[in-house]
Amino acid sequence: MNLKKLKQAEKSFLRRYPGGFNHPEMLTLGKKHKMDQMIAFTQEHFAKGKFSAPETMIENIVKVIGRSSMVSVFEKPKFKDFALDLALEDQKRLVGGLKQQLYGKEQKGFETILDVLKGGKLAKWSLMTICPLYFRPQFEVYVKPTTAKGVIDFFELKSLTYHPTPTWAFYEAYRALVNEMKAEIDPRLSPNNAAFTGFLMMSLDKN
Repeated sequence: MNLKKLKQAEKSFLRRYPGGFNHPEMLTLGKKHKMDQMIAFTQEHFAKGKFSAPETMIENIVKVIGRSSMVSVFEKPKFKDFALDLALEDQKRLVGGLKQQLYGKEQKGFETILDVLKGGKLAKWSLMTICPLYFRPQFEVYVKPTTAKGVIDFFELKSLTYHPTPTWAFYEAYRALVNEMKAEIDPRLSPNNAAFTGFLMMSLDKN
């Protein structure tokens, strides 16, 4: 990690937006993403006891993805049609994978979800990472390909190599580095990890 570049980005952002994400312009931008509502919905509807009803859980996953401002408008209907048309056994696998990722063996859950989505040619980083992000917004990360590639290159995260096909190895390493970077800068730039990676993305154009 190039800490000097990170500190320069921090200084530049706070100069432009005093108060960081508490700046009025950033607060207005944040309202468009409805993070508080999305986090509350996901944490409530993905509570551990909810996973006993797979068909309802599928509907809730579809709702989270459908309402997310970060997922492409092209991916939302494709995922909805795919998820709702899955055979019950595959719906159970998808739901079971998410439960494992959130409450059990993360890698096993991630790879189960990935395997199900591959069946619909929907193994996309966005679909793989949006639900965990809302569920644990201070720890998980949303992998947006253009942002991830830009952050890796600009901040010189030399241990990482981006691949378009999601893998647990990349996700775990990228998440660790994002959280490591977050610990180095002013907390006003990281009310949650979505905001922090937004700061990193915006910094790519300002330095």
